[in-house]
Amino acid sequence: MRVMNSRELTGRTALITGVTRRAGIGAAIARELGRAGARLFVSYFRPYDRQQVWGVEPDEPESLLRELRSLAPEVDATEMDLSQSESPAELFRQARQRFGCVDILVNNAAHWEKGGIDEVHADQLDRHYAVNVRASVLLCAEFARHKQGNTPGRIINITSGQNQTPMPGQIAYVVTKAALDALTLTLSAELAGGGITVNAVDPGPTDTGWISDELRSRLLQESPDGISSPEAIARLVRLLAGDDAASITGQVIRAQAPGTAALFTKAAGS
Repeated sequence: MRVMNSRELTGRTALITGVTRRAGIGAAIARELGRAGARLFVSYFRPYDRQQVWGVEPDEPESLLRELRSLAPEVDATEMDLSQSESPAELFRQARQRFGCVDILVNNAAHWEKGGIDEVHADQLDRHYAVNVRASVLLCAEFARHKQGNTPGRIINITSGQNQTPMPGQIAYVVTKAALDALTLTLSAELAGGGITVNAVDPGPTDTGWISDELRSRLLQESPDGISSPEAIARLVRLLAGDDAASITGQVIRAQAPGTAALFTKAAGS
């Protein structure tokens, strides 16, 4: 059985959104792809994280970038508000200007606000849609238009499992993140002839600093594997970004679903 090459992404460029916090899923994905040899272009947006319960240190993105530069061959970044309609095209332009191409796109950035059906309003829906749906679709469109060369193309969307697990009290987030599942399936068929795979990863509850002790206890009672780690999600993303995933497309992979670990182990040869 072939063992996954530790530097198999050498010569490829990964564009990853939502890489603001050291403890976040985006940071873990960037570390993992950087260790695999990929050049990294990442985006972050401090004002959003400042509003959340987890917060962000003033110089956290810069500190994270220094760490990434110790792991990856080349790293660059930009702070950008993806809720602005022109931002996805500008982000992609900057990545191509810096590295010449983008081979791997990871749509990780997301917008979240609490609010059930009795609280939801148009502005709240629009804020979620702008980042969770519009920015992701437009980045996919830029990727499809500009993918060149002989290296494989990989689009990986970070979704949230709304087709499997309800999330009461989070209506705007639920309906916009669920759209990524539909995007993944249809886009995979549309791009199948171009050497581009499109998949999504549903991390499940992931400990990035927001899970309280009370919630942790409840999640672990519901399932012994009820909490993922950013590092585990990053390893799955790396699998989908690599050569061993050439035949995997149109899938929404639940990180905690039965068989997921076996899928990774088989492909990794471990």
